[in-house]
Amino acid sequence: MSIVKFENVSKIYTSGDHELRALDRVSFTLDEGKFVVILGPSGAGKSTLLNLLGGLDSPSEGTITVSGKDISKLNDNELADYRASAVGFVFQFYNLIPTLTVCENVKLVSEISENALDAKDMIGKVGLIDHLNNFPSELSGGEQQRISIARALCKNPKILLCDEPTGALDSETGVMVLKLLLDMAKNYGKTIVIVTHNQNIAKMADVVIRVKNGKIRSVEEQANPLSADEVEW
Repeated sequence: MSIVKFENVSKIYTSGDHELRALDRVSFTLDEGKFVVILGPSGAGKSTLLNLLGGLDSPSEGTITVSGKDISKLNDNELADYRASAVGFVFQFYNLIPTLTVCENVKLVSEISENALDAKDMIGKVGLIDHLNNFPSELSGGEQQRISIARALCKNPKILLCDEPTGALDSETGVMVLKLLLDMAKNYGKTIVIVTHNQNIAKMADVVIRVKNGKIRSVEEQANPLSADEVEW
C-alpha cells in the first residue's frame, strides 16, 4: 500500500534576482514497510527531499501526500503535529540533550507520541542497555548516534527519515544499526528512508532513488536486496 506520493514537487529558493531549484518537478511513490535509499552527490537535492517529506519545509510547487493526507498545504502548527505523530528523524548531528541521561533522552518522545515504544527495549536493541544512566558526554560519537536512532524508533513513527545514519559508526556497529532498521521495515511495517553516499547501503534497499541536480534520475525496485551480512563493508 502506498504511504508517500510526491507529485511534480519543486523547491525554489530565491535571492534577489537569482533562483535556485533545489528540487525540480520531482514525482515518485513509496509503499509502506519499504527500506528506501536516496543516493546522489552533494547538492543533488537529497536533504531537501528529506526535509519536505519530514515536514521541516514546504514545497514551492506540487503536492506531497502521506497516508492519504496532503501535507504540502499544512500550516506551521499542522506540520508540527504531523512531525510529532508520523515521522521520526535520525540526523548526522545527534541532538541529544546533554543534561539528560541516555534513558531520559530516549523517553522524551513519549511526551509527544501517543504510541511510543519502551525506551529501555529500544536502547537494548542498539546494544547500549549498560549505558542507561550515562550522559551523552560520556559516550563516543558512534554511541550517541545509536542513542539518537533508539530515540527515533521509540517514537514508533510510520516513517523514519535518516540522514547518513551510519556515518559516525565503525563497520561492525553500522551493520548492527542497519539490521535494526531493516527489521523495523520488514517486521514492524515502518517505511525507512535513508539519505547516503554509501553505495553499499543501497544494495540492501527495496527501492533506490537516484537524485542529481534536483531531479529524479531513476527509481529502481530491487527484487532481491542483500542483507547487511551479505554486503562487503
